[in-house]
Amino acid sequence: MGKPTKQRRKGQVTARAKGPSGAGTALVKNNPFEVKVNKQKFNILGRRTKHDVGLPGVSRSKAVKKRTQTLLKEYKEREKSNVFKDKRFGEYNTKISPEEKMMKRFALERQQNHEKKSIYNLNEDDELTHYGQSLADIEKLNDVIDSDSDTEERGILSAELTAAHFGGGGGLLRRKALTGEQDEEEEKPKSRKELIEELIAKSKQEKRERQTQRENALELTEKLDTDWKEIQTLLSHKTPKSERKDKEEEKPKPDEYDMIVRELGFEMKAQPSDRMKTEEELAKEEQERLQKLEADRLRRMHGKDEQENKKKPKHMSADDLADGFILDKDDRRLLSYKGGKLNVGNEEEEGGNEEEGESEEESEGEPGGEDEEEAIVEEDDATDSPSDLESDMGSEEEVTANEEQKEKHKGNEKKLQSEEEQNAKIEAARSELPYTFTVPESYEKLKSLLFGRIIEEQLVILERIQKCNHPSLAVGNKAKLEKLFGFLLEYIGELATVEPPELRTIDKLVLPLYSLCQMFPEAASNSVKFVLQDAAHDMEEIIEVKGRATFPGLDMLIYLKITAILFPTSDFWHPVVTPALVYMSQLLTKCQVMTLQDVVKGLFVCCLYLEYVSLSQRFIPELINFLVGILHLSIPQKRPQGYILVHPFRPAGKNSDLLLVCDKKDMETWKKQNLPLSIVTRLKESSKTEMNHFRLSCLAVCLDLIKKCAALYESLSSFHEIMQPIRVLLTEHILVSEYPKQLQELHQNALKELEDKGKHYTPLVCEKKKPVPLKLYMPKIVKVLEFGRKQGGSKEEQERKRLIHKHKREFKGAVREIRKDNQFLARMQLSEIMERDSDRKRKVKNLFNSLATQEGEWKAMKRKKFKN
Repeated sequence: MGKPTKQRRKGQVTARAKGPSGAGTALVKNNPFEVKVNKQKFNILGRRTKHDVGLPGVSRSKAVKKRTQTLLKEYKEREKSNVFKDKRFGEYNTKISPEEKMMKRFALERQQNHEKKSIYNLNEDDELTHYGQSLADIEKLNDVIDSDSDTEERGILSAELTAAHFGGGGGLLRRKALTGEQDEEEEKPKSRKELIEELIAKSKQEKRERQTQRENALELTEKLDTDWKEIQTLLSHKTPKSERKDKEEEKPKPDEYDMIVRELGFEMKAQPSDRMKTEEELAKEEQERLQKLEADRLRRMHGKDEQENKKKPKHMSADDLADGFILDKDDRRLLSYKGGKLNVGNEEEEGGNEEEGESEEESEGEPGGEDEEEAIVEEDDATDSPSDLESDMGSEEEVTANEEQKEKHKGNEKKLQSEEEQNAKIEAARSELPYTFTVPESYEKLKSLLFGRIIEEQLVILERIQKCNHPSLAVGNKAKLEKLFGFLLEYIGELATVEPPELRTIDKLVLPLYSLCQMFPEAASNSVKFVLQDAAHDMEEIIEVKGRATFPGLDMLIYLKITAILFPTSDFWHPVVTPALVYMSQLLTKCQVMTLQDVVKGLFVCCLYLEYVSLSQRFIPELINFLVGILHLSIPQKRPQGYILVHPFRPAGKNSDLLLVCDKKDMETWKKQNLPLSIVTRLKESSKTEMNHFRLSCLAVCLDLIKKCAALYESLSSFHEIMQPIRVLLTEHILVSEYPKQLQELHQNALKELEDKGKHYTPLVCEKKKPVPLKLYMPKIVKVLEFGRKQGGSKEEQERKRLIHKHKREFKGAVREIRKDNQFLARMQLSEIMERDSDRKRKVKNLFNSLATQEGEWKAMKRKKFKN
């Protein structure tokens, strides 16, 4: 603390000279050798430099000045919360001159005032109009009356008439008299009666003139209409084709440019399409459609007709006034003639009219109808007689009776036909699938809905369940559909265990299962994980009890296949696929191959493995070991040389000859076929030849898998070592010459694939050591650190020491600055205290002086009184 203070005092003394009062008053001419000058080679913008010319003590004065501007200002405003900020234009911008600031402020002020006044400022140069009339003329209230219009003149009276009838007649008469004296001095002024008669005659004359003008205008318009009709007939006359052709030939053909322009004009313009509906809106529309179809099916099932739901016309009495009549639709009927008679009716009555027409035609075809026509003709020609009337009445009664019997017979037939059609419609509606379904709450209900139906109906039922119970339609639908995924998974497993397994149905049911998985991925993954965990737990229990495990049933293999369809298999880690891969590896390593069914199941798991890793290209050692074991089962001499067998296969034993075929006749009759999974359940009932064919088919599948593995793992650097056991088996141990031609071709293709892929890689060789160079005399370079000491050690150690030194230096500098700030504040506080004390002393001194003067005055007054 003491040392830097002495330095500062010394610099201050050398920089300033003391005046008579002891304070520095003027700068003294300094010694030029004491001035410190730091030269700077280049001026760099934005860089803080210490290259300045300074005198002893100048740096301290700069620091004090900076503290007064920052620290002292904060100290003085420590208890203040208000801030005064000058928001005038360019107040804090030092780059703008004062004249430019004033000009800009004046322009902004004028702009603001102009914007405020221009809102209500109307331009005096423009004349405002209303319907073509100036607003200034309208405000003068000079209404111009159009005398030509008849309608406006009807309610208007002339000035003379109003003066005569409603007062003011004297003034009018005087005005008339004055004008008469000026014009004709000899004439006398007219009386009131004469004036009124003249007004009446004048108004009648004007009325007659207007009437004649109207009649003339009507005559002229009629004449124009007739002339126009005559001219129109001439205009509508078509020219002959020969003249048209001549005119068309005379017309110039349009240019290519004109044709393109016309095509562009008639070209279809892009129109805005309808907004795409959201998933919730589509689900709502689909639900409404299915509900409407279900209501229609129920109506047909109960035998109700569509016309019954329509409103029937109510009976109206003769006294009904139809007060509440509302015209909902157009009830007008069209007039038409049918069969020479007037037909008045709408579309609904056409059927009845047609039936009546048919009955009339039938009656005309009968013999009674001809007699009736003859009788009617005779009635018209001859005179009326009582005997003729009676005969006519009798014939008419017979005809009507026959017609009534026929109509009854036809009515009964129609009723029977309609009942049969109605029953057929009811049966069809009952056999039809419902359009709306609720989500089954248990597996038994789902099984009752689906079991026993064809595949298409099962798919329709599942689709309608999802559409009618979409998650956006109700709150609890999401949980119900999540349970439906588990029920459907269980149903697929049951179909796989049926004898024979319904694999075609399972294949179709994967579609609704996939859609549910896309809607609820979390619930689907939990359901599949539960199935895999349960299967793995069962396998561990069997191993603990029996010491060996068996391959699972067909349902579990189908679950593994469905997992590859529902979930991505290319991920590095997946919550469902990864456990499935682990479970399949356990199947290939822990389950013993005891029968041909086990061989088929193991080959199916190998196919699934290749499907799982087709994108990720992971190396699966269990797959290669299992294929090696399958090839070992088809070798007659069990001498494993050049390859190693891994559990669950054994070099020799009871089940080591499962794929060995010795019958040459069976080999000749064998044909390559795909192995369906359903064949696993039929192996027990097959003959010896079929079993041999089955063994050869298994060997063919194994060779295909070897070919696929070679194509999959060709990019591995250790491909030759991985495929070496399979290559040894194919070349040295398997007797290819005894197998059929198709199997020999498969063998050659697989071996060729292995050899071609293996040639691209060289075997792994240990890297050769780099030769040690001779020792040379090189100079030892030691880095000089920033703090001036040569120290050895690694780069990390040197960097660490440099950072420690930098931290210490910065810490000391920060402490120094804090101390200087505290000293500055202490000086400011001390100066404030001394100023307050000096002020207080001055005030006390003044008080004592005033008291002393008062005391002197009082003593002087006392002396005067004493003398008196």
